[in-house]
Amino acid sequence: MTLLTRRNLILFAWAFSVLSIAGAWTFQLLGYAPCEMCYWQRYPHYAAILIGLVALATRWYWLAWFGALAAAITSGLGAFHTGVERHWWAGPASCTGDDISGLSTEDLLDRLTAAPLVRCDEIPWRMSDAIPWELLDITMANLNALGSFAIVFVWLAAARIRG
Repeated sequence: MTLLTRRNLILFAWAFSVLSIAGAWTFQLLGYAPCEMCYWQRYPHYAAILIGLVALATRWYWLAWFGALAAAITSGLGAFHTGVERHWWAGPASCTGDDISGLSTEDLLDRLTAAPLVRCDEIPWRMSDAIPWELLDITMANLNALGSFAIVFVWLAAARIRG
């Protein structure tokens, strides 16, 4: 009996998304408020959870292709968020800092009152905060990008198994 069945692979990929969402909620309960881009990364995980449940309940294993797509989307969003929080590129104006020179006092006040409480270009938690080792300068967005990228291949393996 092999452990690498379609069902087990889908179950593993589904569990990854469940644990990712549980981890996000846990960090949120610990006081790490999510930014707008953090929420964006959660939506494909919710889709993957639903896809996994339907695939497992109905044996519609072809849905694994859509699970791979959801994992690829959240991985891409995590990679994009990584670049934003490390200031490699600009993020959406709705949750990052932008140039305020030339603004009137009234415009500046409007921006401040409309600004999000949590900015996408700031890193609220790093693994190196918990484990004092510089090589572990890994953020939640990094973990999502890398973990979800690996899970893409689990979903693809499930989709490609015949029988």
